[in-house]
Amino acid sequence: MKDYHISTFYSDADRGYIADIPDLDVCSAFGNSPAEALKQAKVAKRAWLAAAHAEKKPIPTPRYRPVIYQTST
Repeated sequence: MKDYHISTFYSDADRGYIADIPDLDVCSAFGNSPAEALKQAKVAKRAWLAAAHAEKKPIPTPRYRPVIYQTST
C-alpha cells in the first residue's frame, strides 16, 4: 500500500507551515518549520486512522497524487 501524500506549505495567516493530508478529511498539522509540520502531520495521521478504526469508519485508500507526479499514458 502506498502511503498518504502530505502537502506542506507556508501560511502567512498562521505565520508558520501547514502540512495537509488530502485523502484524510480535515487531517492537517502546524509547525514553525516544514520539518516540524511534517512530523506533526504524521502524528495527526496516526490519530486520525486510530479514531476512524475505533469508530468503525471506512479508511480511505491513498489516492491523491499531485499533477507533478502524474504521468500521461
